[in-house]
Amino acid sequence: MEYNSVKKIALQRVEALFEQATNLARSNPTLAAKYICVARRIAMAAKVRLPLYFRRQTCKKCNTLFLYASNCRVRVRQKREPHVVITCLNCGNQTRIMLKIKV
Repeated sequence: MEYNSVKKIALQRVEALFEQATNLARSNPTLAAKYICVARRIAMAAKVRLPLYFRRQTCKKCNTLFLYASNCRVRVRQKREPHVVITCLNCGNQTRIMLKIKV
């Protein structure tokens, strides 16, 4: 197998697991968190970086899928530089996303 094909297969599996996790997030959040954990392990094993939209949808600490207004809180802060703070209500972990691109 070629090196690139392994990465493509890994990304396909990661996308499939995230799709399953989003379908199960409301009904079975623990199983959705396990799917996300498995997807991260696959990405690490294949040395593939998770796409940005997947990284922004999950908590890095407890692997839960963010369901806005349900298990996370989103705030816009103006201190120093404007940024968005996403707080996971399961574990309390905060994720900061910068709004301005540093030059």
